[in-house]
Amino acid sequence: MRKIVKVKALPNYTLELEFDDGLSGTVDLSSLAGKGVFAFWREENTFEQVRIGSAGELIWSDRVDLCPDALYFKMTGKKPEEVFPALGSESVHA
Repeated sequence: MRKIVKVKALPNYTLELEFDDGLSGTVDLSSLAGKGVFAFWREENTFEQVRIGSAGELIWSDRVDLCPDALYFKMTGKKPEEVFPALGSESVHA
């Protein structure tokens, strides 16, 4: 599991992220803004109040948290099997 070590909110619901493996880049979350639990991001300055939780996830107060792995996949365009090779392996049971 990846952890986010740095986060900076940018305009238009975009985040600048750095992960524990040194990878950094931006993630556009504008497609989520205003929908479902993400509706509160439309309130003034709420998106900018992002912080990193104890498991390396992103948190906005007690209302929303985002998984670091999902953000890693979104940022890199990689599939889970590419980041976690064991997912592609078949289990062998005796």
